Amino acid sequence: MHRHLLTTLCLLAFAGSAPAAPSATAKREIQGLMDALSTSSCEFQRNGTWHGRDEARKHLQRKYDYLLKKNLVDTAEQFIERAASKSSMSGKAYQVRCPGQPAQPAATWFTAKLKTLRGSGAPVR
Repeated sequence: MHRHLLTTLCLLAFAGSAPAAPSATAKREIQGLMDALSTSSCEFQRNGTWHGRDEARKHLQRKYDYLLKKNLVDTAEQFIERAASKSSMSGKAYQVRCPGQPAQPAATWFTAKLKTLRGSGAPVR
C-alpha cells in the first residue's frame, strides 16, 4: 500500500511540473499580437536592421513555432518575453517604429497591444 501511495504522489508531482500547452485564450492573444504587427504601418528592427511587417511576422511565427515545439510558451506574456522582445542569437532587444512615433522596445509595444486586446475585446491594430 505504501508503495502505491508513493508512486501516485510521484506521478502527480511530475504531472504538475510538466509544461502545459497554451490555452485557447493564449493562442488567440498571441495571434492577435502578431496580427496587430502585420496590420500596422510599423517596422520591426532586429539586430540593427529594420524589417517590414510581413517579414517581421514570419520571423516571430518561426520563433513561436519553435517555442511551442519545445513547450516553452504557455501565455501571451511568455510569447512577448521569449519570442518578441529580443534576438535569441545576439541578445539585442527588438524595436518597433511606427509612423510619426519614435522607435520603442518591442516588448513595450507588444505589452501595450496585449493590454488593449484584453481591455477592449476588439481587434488590436
